[in-house]
Amino acid sequence: MTLGDCKVNPLVCNGGMNKDKPFKMFVGYDQREDIAYEVCRHSILKRSSIPVEIIPLKQSDLRKEGLYWRERGQLESTEFSFTRFLTPYLANYEGWAVFVDCDFLYLADIKELRDLVDEKYAVMCVQHDYTPKETTKMDGALQTVYPRKNWSSMVLYNCEHPKNRVLTPEVVNTQTGAFLHRFQWLEDEEIGSIPFVWNFLEGHNQVVEGNPRTFPKAIHYTRGGPWFEAWKNCEFADLWLNEMETYLQETKKKVEN
Repeated sequence: MTLGDCKVNPLVCNGGMNKDKPFKMFVGYDQREDIAYEVCRHSILKRSSIPVEIIPLKQSDLRKEGLYWRERGQLESTEFSFTRFLTPYLANYEGWAVFVDCDFLYLADIKELRDLVDEKYAVMCVQHDYTPKETTKMDGALQTVYPRKNWSSMVLYNCEHPKNRVLTPEVVNTQTGAFLHRFQWLEDEEIGSIPFVWNFLEGHNQVVEGNPRTFPKAIHYTRGGPWFEAWKNCEFADLWLNEMETYLQETKKKVEN
């Protein structure tokens, strides 16, 4: 399926709460993190008890389709720094859809996340208070600090909410990073909160022994994951590497068959 299918056929990307339709998840894609995308995708599908459709947000495809023409800024650490905000548009402003960075590893059933949706909100996310200590991340990209950092890294979008109609390709291509990443098209009361375990920041959030409410449901390797040499020994690296091995073994079997 191409990203254009979302606009051509409204039924393809209707991510509403009709339980018979797949839950739509748009995953940020960066050429230098292809394996991170594949492992993230695998971790979602492996544990999901509901139909899920995962759509990679590839900047090159969006440019070809005339939906993205913004020049890349010096502070953009990934190819999806701004394309993420096209999610409601690509979902035809219908139903609910998720955007998530590719550097996530899901450890729980995505149905649990879907069941958190509340129609009174325009978006829902983990509302982190996060100030990174490092000056670089990933493969040497500049680490930036700004209000509401990481809120936009995993978002449940109520695509039908009238306020999200603001997120047109024109706006996504021209508005400032502050306007978009801080959700400045919304009032504070229109931003719902979900438990931090759904965007558990490696190196920041902590598991409290004996408290299952602190156990991660989705680990976010926001500083950089073990697919980067500099972060091969990061916290929870073993979980990601195990998932990668499972993904590679399953892929090899499919090829052989």
